[in-house]
Amino acid sequence: MTASIPPLRRRVGSVSAEVAAHLEGLITSGELRAGDRLPPERELAAAMNVSRSSLRQAMFELESKKLIERRQGRGSTVTEAARHAGNLADGLGELDIELGYALELRDLVEPRIAQLAALRAVDSNLLALERVLVRSSETLTPAASLRLDIEFHTLLAHAAQNPLLVTLCAMTTEWTRNTRTLSHRTRPGRRLSLDGHHRIYAAVTGHDGPGAAAAMQQHLREVRELSGSLR
Repeated sequence: MTASIPPLRRRVGSVSAEVAAHLEGLITSGELRAGDRLPPERELAAAMNVSRSSLRQAMFELESKKLIERRQGRGSTVTEAARHAGNLADGLGELDIELGYALELRDLVEPRIAQLAALRAVDSNLLALERVLVRSSETLTPAASLRLDIEFHTLLAHAAQNPLLVTLCAMTTEWTRNTRTLSHRTRPGRRLSLDGHHRIYAAVTGHDGPGAAAAMQQHLREVRELSGSLR
């Protein structure tokens, strides 16, 4: 079955980057799932009101990120996790992880993800991150705020251009979900989380690797301290 693609909200900039950011965001958020088949390029370009050349550039980028698979005569489909990343996820998922260990792993991994994202992010990655921030607000429900929090961190891992880091980010998200839920229960908590995301994003867009790592460390520390005070 061919997936339905929501309309693209255009802005000034690289059209192919906007298309890639839009589709990557849909994949990251789960609106497009592994195995979903994208519409034929002619239909997709018309639906998104972009040229076929811009769409092809975007599809090439998504393919290079291993987010889609393109085959002659079969079109484009959203890929499963890379085999080695999937094996890692399966193995780690079987472990009985203590929260303290998961938080420690997150403290080690996510600052490095932010640093690499600052060094490796392309325009589509930055646009996808920006769109999450635009949709985020302290006035959202706790569930909506948590969902966008997870989407931001996942997109940041994608921007680091390493599928194993994406897998580790996904696993630590699941292991620390209860603690993260606490930080989004209150309006001040949602504001604190969003402020941290804005600092990280500013460093990433400035291609400031050390600054992005430091911003992530501060963000994780603030969220952990807040969650501890709410228990």
